[in-house]
Amino acid sequence: GVIKHREKHKGSFEIIHVQDAAGQEFATRQGNVFTIGKGTKPWVSLPKGKGVKLSIIEEARKRHAAATAAA
Repeated sequence: GVIKHREKHKGSFEIIHVQDAAGQEFATRQGNVFTIGKGTKPWVSLPKGKGVKLSIIEEARKRHAAATAAA
């Protein structure tokens, strides 16, 4: 994902807002974030789907679409 915004809270945790490869935005503590590239270009290779885990329903739809296309 891409770091979008950083909130500094005095006497508390810093919050980082991140947007993942699927376009979903979320926030987490700074201690849970590490960078592996610059901008949208990673410096290391990422697994399929750019590290975004699909839900069970999304996985089933993907398998069904692949099976339908192969048949």
